[in-house]
Amino acid sequence: MDFLTSPSFITGVALLLAYAMGSVSFAVLISRVMKLPDPREYGSGNPGATNVLRSGNRTAAILTLLADALKGFIPVLLARLLGAPLNWHDESNGIIACVGLAAFIGHLWPIFFRFKGGKGVATAVGVLLAFNPILGLACIATWLIVAFFFRYSSLAAIISAIFAPFYQTLIWGPGPETLVLIVMSGLLIWRHGSNINKLIKGTESRIGAAKAASYPHTSPYSHTKKGKS
Repeated sequence: MDFLTSPSFITGVALLLAYAMGSVSFAVLISRVMKLPDPREYGSGNPGATNVLRSGNRTAAILTLLADALKGFIPVLLARLLGAPLNWHDESNGIIACVGLAAFIGHLWPIFFRFKGGKGVATAVGVLLAFNPILGLACIATWLIVAFFFRYSSLAAIISAIFAPFYQTLIWGPGPETLVLIVMSGLLIWRHGSNINKLIKGTESRIGAAKAASYPHTSPYSHTKKGKS
């Protein structure tokens, strides 16, 4: 019984629960509930809010955005609220940041959806807002500025990811959480590899440019059966 109450066991459970929460693909579930096409079957094939928006249903896209952000926000918030007895608030151990990383990884490789998830932008924002609201708002502002001037959601996400660890280091100083941010940013940029190629070629779609009907099927999950949510 002592093992079940040990700090290491509780920390492991917290990381697993955060990963499980991150593994819930709200893009797929919300599309299913609203009787929309499976987001893995059109556009970029990415189960995220931007691709859901290509269905033409803004409500579904907004709900997906909020839900994906919350599944990053809630695990970190709970870790901050419940981790005081375990000294999780000590930034030197980076446990709270690792809880956020676990939720983020769950979104990228969800256990409930054959480890094939989204790119993690909204979930990363949720993690940052819970971890450090000012840092989260700074990254959101960066995204909005880039998106406003260039109209590319992917470019805005990539630049925001690059700046996140720099904001943390320059304003609050380096630490274990900086390493977690670097890992998250690196994974997010890596997941945008196809978008980077399209940006270079000038074929990346702009925000609000088209609906799903006018997008060719380019899903990396092409093995998924058509018409099955």
